[in-house]
Amino acid sequence: MGTSTASSPTASPLPRSSSSLPVLYLVVPVVLISAGLFALAGSRVELASPWKLRVTFESPWPSSYSEENQAAFAPASAPENEPPMEQPEPDETVAIEEPVRAVKRYSRFERLEASLSRARSAIREAALVRNLTSVHADADYIPQGPIYRNANAFHRSYLEMEKLFKIYVYQEGEPPMFHDGPCKSIYSTEGRFIHEMERGHNMYRTTGPDEALVYFLPFSVVMLVHYLYEPGSHETHAIGRAVVDYIDVIAAKHPFWNRSLGADHFMLSCHDWGPRTSSYVPNLFSKSIRVLCNANTSEGFDPFKDASLPEINLKTGEIFGLLGGPSPSRRGTLAFFAGHLHGHIRYLLLQEWKDKEDPDVRVYDKLPRGVSYESMLRQSRYCLCPSGYEVASPRIVEAIYAECVPVLISDGYVPPFSDVLNWKAFSVQVQVKDIPNIKKILMAISPSQYLRMQRRVKQVQRHFVANGPPRRYDVFHMTVHSIWLRRLNIRITDSA
Repeated sequence: MGTSTASSPTASPLPRSSSSLPVLYLVVPVVLISAGLFALAGSRVELASPWKLRVTFESPWPSSYSEENQAAFAPASAPENEPPMEQPEPDETVAIEEPVRAVKRYSRFERLEASLSRARSAIREAALVRNLTSVHADADYIPQGPIYRNANAFHRSYLEMEKLFKIYVYQEGEPPMFHDGPCKSIYSTEGRFIHEMERGHNMYRTTGPDEALVYFLPFSVVMLVHYLYEPGSHETHAIGRAVVDYIDVIAAKHPFWNRSLGADHFMLSCHDWGPRTSSYVPNLFSKSIRVLCNANTSEGFDPFKDASLPEINLKTGEIFGLLGGPSPSRRGTLAFFAGHLHGHIRYLLLQEWKDKEDPDVRVYDKLPRGVSYESMLRQSRYCLCPSGYEVASPRIVEAIYAECVPVLISDGYVPPFSDVLNWKAFSVQVQVKDIPNIKKILMAISPSQYLRMQRRVKQVQRHFVANGPPRRYDVFHMTVHSIWLRRLNIRITDSA
């Protein structure tokens, strides 16, 4: 019985004798320690929410073993009855074999996942700082104030995103249904995002798919509806088949979709039919990151993996003249809404308030002659933002642009960037059942509290501005940050 037998758990059983007990005492700890280390090597880290980590197992991704770990794998000492090794003469030259240590070679994919693990740790550490002002340096902007859930954690996350995040845009597909989209009208955020990613001059796009952390599926639901939907048919199968065929092409040509079943891929849509379109591909619906204006939890929107996209109605494609408004002292109307009958929530709002002719709560299905919609936004302290047939409303961003405190009236709606922004700090949320009590609810807000909310609306405005070209912390970068956070929520194992 030699040393090699004592140190190997796969060797033949040891003889049952009292002399073998010391060896057994050495073997059992080595086997247990080895099993523990190998168990850690296969562990995972998951981000339960942007600022609170749920750690299943910590995986440090070491570049080499520490001295303690090396000692755990050292061979056991020789038993007492082992014959002593022959000692060399004093002048005899002896060749000493250096121990061979295997060095783990990590793939590029594993290194990318390791960088995400470090980013998670940095964000988790930053979240422990509960100051209202970020402690990180930034030449452009320092997040601060109660408009953020945690200003320091958001800022750390944003800086990590700028340093690490890379997006690959699939080249398959032809315009206008792919790689194109409207940059005007109510669907402008869909087209502007697609065009910005296609332009390729932003800091996030990479032409190397092996360097990417997420993969963009650049189809436009708006354009698919325009070219494939027959008006009045209520038939969307042609749109669904186009998306199914596109994913099939992507999966056949590239390894990335099948590697994650779409979990590190994202689509983006501001059309009401975005959720319905994604449902034709089960993994796109249930696993992929869906960036949707129609962020309706009753239609399968999952805030953990899906991101809410602001709906911005750019009639000319530009924001010139849309930003800003008079001071609070010059806003004589308590609350304002104007819009056609569009869904049951608006029906309830118009039914309750349209014909009351209340000077404080001015609700119209059609504005009186000579009254400007934009001027009414600027004259009002609160702007009512009821959902239509779907939950998203461009009035939310219109209110923010006009520096009017938005009043959200919806069921199942997840507001944009709500994992970062504290919407309660700069908006009012009214339940549908409380539509008759809108005036009472708003009048109960003290003047000082209104002034605080109005100042915060002006502060949060920068995160919703559709700049061309984009600027840091604007709506494009905040949308990318929402995608970044969802990518942090998952850990993908390279099966290869």
